[in-house]
Amino acid sequence: MHEGLAPKEKKRNPTVSLARCPSAPLPLSPFISPPLTTTIYTRPTNPLLVSSSSCAALGLGSFDFDLQLGDEAAKTSEKREGIGDSMGYWSSVVGNQSDGSPVSGGGLSQHEKFSYGYASSPGKRSSMEDFYETRIDGVDGEIVGLFGVFDGHGGARAAEYVKQHLFSNLIKQPKFISDTKSAIASAYSETDLEFLKSENNENRDAGSTASTAVLVGDRLLVANVGDSRAVICRGGNAIAVSRDHKPDQTDERQRIEDAGGFVMWAGTWRVGGVLAVSRAFGDRLLKQYVVADPEIKEEVIDGSLEFLILASDGLWDVVSNEEAVAIVRPIEDPEQAAKKLLQEAYQRGSADNITCVVVRFLSGQDSDTK
Repeated sequence: MHEGLAPKEKKRNPTVSLARCPSAPLPLSPFISPPLTTTIYTRPTNPLLVSSSSCAALGLGSFDFDLQLGDEAAKTSEKREGIGDSMGYWSSVVGNQSDGSPVSGGGLSQHEKFSYGYASSPGKRSSMEDFYETRIDGVDGEIVGLFGVFDGHGGARAAEYVKQHLFSNLIKQPKFISDTKSAIASAYSETDLEFLKSENNENRDAGSTASTAVLVGDRLLVANVGDSRAVICRGGNAIAVSRDHKPDQTDERQRIEDAGGFVMWAGTWRVGGVLAVSRAFGDRLLKQYVVADPEIKEEVIDGSLEFLILASDGLWDVVSNEEAVAIVRPIEDPEQAAKKLLQEAYQRGSADNITCVVVRFLSGQDSDTK
């Protein structure tokens, strides 16, 4: 078990003077969530369409353990749930919790080829900048699974925006089924541009990572920008299917410098001395260097592919890929697996928000998972 860790370096460097660097961050202003509210969604006309960005498509789950906020957390914390796009959803009840408590949930695809679960908590922080999306759509007669984790910096606005718009932009792409990789790249680019256009001067430093998974037929396509990671278990082995985008990586540093930027050490390696990730949505003042171009990897869904983990760095800062797979593998219920990952990260001293999504591929359920 890891000892309690000191708070990790923030993605944005709060010590950079705005006068010295025009891309310095604005002060973080944790929002206060509204009182408990209930929203009822209407049943869609398309029976293949399901969304569970705030609650499970087949019912809202609940935690059976209690995560206490750390000593440095403010007495008032927030849990903020976006309500997805404007499409109709299966009737669901959504609660916005004002006590900062964890939430979890899960569901099963209509064709019973995969199940999924999620767990999300502010952890030891007083502000919540993580968002997630889990939804099942029908596109051109195909049942499609869409899963994402979005870790905001400079406030929650960018992560919330990406969570609400990225997948809607994706499934509208004309070649979504026939050329899914190019559709994903286009959706990332469009969402980034739309977010930048929507910003006002007060929100110009907001940004977000993204780690997303698209399930289409027998294909799994994982895309990411930033350091929210995707890991699969294939034949019992942990395999990273995304790369954390850090400014000190040789190719990323070269790309930044070729664009006229620089990378410097400020507690950790940062773009312009400010941002600790080299790719992200938003970050208007660093946009020339911090791109939202995703790296995309495709995997075949077959009997050897057991499950997928998407998580924010609140998990990966304290739990290795191999440890995460070992934790999830014996747990058949993906919601319980996601909750276990969250609990483990918290107990190991994670200083960040923690969000985990687990997708279990049922075609491989007969393999040895013990």
